[in-house]
Amino acid sequence: MTSTVLVVTALEDATADRVIGALNEREVPVVRVDPADIGPELAFGFRIGPDTPVWGGRLRTSSREVEVREVTALYYRRPTPYTTRFRHLPRQLRDFTVAEARHGLGGVLNGLQGVLYVNHPHAVTRADFKPGQLQRFADLGLRVPPTLVTNEAETARKFAADHGRVVYKTFRGLPRSDDGHTGAIWTQRVEPDTFDDTLAMTAHMFQAEIPKNGDARITVIGRRVFAQRITGPDGALDWRRGDWDQLVHAPIAVPAEIEAALYKYLDSFGLVFGCFDFALTGDGDDPEDWWAIECNPNGQWGWLPDAADIAEAFADILSTGVRKEAADHGVARRP
Repeated sequence: MTSTVLVVTALEDATADRVIGALNEREVPVVRVDPADIGPELAFGFRIGPDTPVWGGRLRTSSREVEVREVTALYYRRPTPYTTRFRHLPRQLRDFTVAEARHGLGGVLNGLQGVLYVNHPHAVTRADFKPGQLQRFADLGLRVPPTLVTNEAETARKFAADHGRVVYKTFRGLPRSDDGHTGAIWTQRVEPDTFDDTLAMTAHMFQAEIPKNGDARITVIGRRVFAQRITGPDGALDWRRGDWDQLVHAPIAVPAEIEAALYKYLDSFGLVFGCFDFALTGDGDDPEDWWAIECNPNGQWGWLPDAADIAEAFADILSTGVRKEAADHGVARRP
């Protein structure tokens, strides 16, 4: 039986392209699929029963076909939402069709037995709430900025009075507008005199501003750690805002205590991979310099200077099941 890595993502995904390229170099069979292509471009037939107690069957794209029992690892990246596929339908039919696709096709792909998921979408969902991330960081002994989640203006004013400079952060990215355009709301300083009763409309997150001198992006895949210190030319509060070509990247050593906590963090959520963001208040040698901000369980890393090495780490872990099966059948394997 052929062992295959299934990559679940949209067609336009440069990050996934890097991983697929690394797998191709190792001659590991790869099938790329976007579940939102369901229809003539994506067909399937899965079966389970007394004689076949594990889901099996074919998944066919316009260019590839795979028996799902041959899948040994699944790289879940950023597939197109089902809502995009069915947005032309009337609302009731659209919602019904989206739910059927998610629970049917998604239900099989998310429940393959003996498959290594990087990461499982259910684990991504569990780990995608910032309040939960901060709680887990604190549980593991990492420093977190004083944080307030509220919809009360007076509570927000008191928090600002207690902590001085305060920043506002969103819990999620800005969704697409009706005309399909995207935008961003960056981390920004806020003044207490701007707080009014409109805060009551939804939840807001405020944090005491950390007097940082840089940021760290740590990409962890399995037990491999890739860390870069990021410094903006103007000491920007949020390095994502502005010209990324002006950012200065430099490798940084992660203190052993911090690294151990990152492994425990991923394990606690059932994650294999995560992108961690820290604010740095010193040179980074002392764990007290590191302030945990968030962990994106499906974060971007393709723009980092060590992206090629990260792609190889992904290929290493995704091909583990392939190499193991080859060894079990006495087939020569690549080192």
